Amino acid sequence: MMSLMTPSLPSPILTRHIPGLVMAVTIAVLATSLGNLPRVAALGLGSLTLAIIVGIIVGNTFYSRLASRCDSGTQLAKQQLLRAGIVLYGFRLTVQQLTDVGISGVLIDVLTLGSTFILACWLGQRLLKLDRDTSWLIGAGSSICGAAAILATEPLIKADTAKVAVAIATVVIFGTLAIFIYPLMWPLVSHLLPLLSAGEYGVYIGSTMHEVAQVVAAGHAIGPDAENAAVIAKLLRVMLLAPFLLLLAARVQRSEGPGRSGPIAFPWFALLFIGVTLFNSLHLLPASWIAHITQLDNLLLATAMAALGLTTRIDALKRAGFKPLLLGLFLFIWLMVGGGAINLLVQHLLA
Repeated sequence: MMSLMTPSLPSPILTRHIPGLVMAVTIAVLATSLGNLPRVAALGLGSLTLAIIVGIIVGNTFYSRLASRCDSGTQLAKQQLLRAGIVLYGFRLTVQQLTDVGISGVLIDVLTLGSTFILACWLGQRLLKLDRDTSWLIGAGSSICGAAAILATEPLIKADTAKVAVAIATVVIFGTLAIFIYPLMWPLVSHLLPLLSAGEYGVYIGSTMHEVAQVVAAGHAIGPDAENAAVIAKLLRVMLLAPFLLLLAARVQRSEGPGRSGPIAFPWFALLFIGVTLFNSLHLLPASWIAHITQLDNLLLATAMAALGLTTRIDALKRAGFKPLLLGLFLFIWLMVGGGAINLLVQHLLA
């Protein structure tokens, strides 16, 4: 009888997660607020980038004194909340967007993604002698959608937090540079290629730049036609994240072999991501619901980034050395030059 009248207490497991989750969510909310400021938004610094920056600052100052109480929650945010955020990302996309860019846009994105990731593997492991995980993470971030792709790849290959942070640093650095370089290139490109439209240049932006926020900033600096085409091409590239993860899971499974130390986690969240995208293509939910879901998704992804920043140590980044940054630079140059060549070739062949 007494047990029926005694108020139930929170689960010890849940209680253990609360401090870290609260800290990560607080940083995410702060980063989102900063990202909504016009001056910050004009720089292309989205909430994800700001969340990891603030997280790293906090993680390398007073977080060490709270780590014993917060680590459980931050690990939960980095893993489970991240996967939930990737799944909900599908509500930003529709199959109809494929038809807006046409077969040429699809082919450009596929060729750019494939060539960039293969180049990352070859340059990283053969030329720069980097480990597999670092090469794959930087390759995923450069070839698909920046930090979100890196975070989605991390649980699949079980990469160290320091390697994830290094990979994200490369896409933040070179993606930010691209925000200023691509608009400056447009007058020269339009002079040398007068038949190239602003919309086609927008497809080039969307198929070669790292983050969605960076693509929006660069396209907006050129004009509405370039911005619209850039966003559509970029969102199509984001949709390729799911098949990329499935192929990578199969590659990891083969490379580990029968004597592997543990089972390879199948990326079920990638299939859910595809399912959500297909469902969203039916337009069954009101626009107001989609807007709320997108806000929730932004919070989940920003929380995951904040948690990553909290567990990232500057000394670990220093130990990573110059080579990961050099790989990011090589891929950045390839995306601008090689990605541009792919755009021109496909648009010429399918004209």
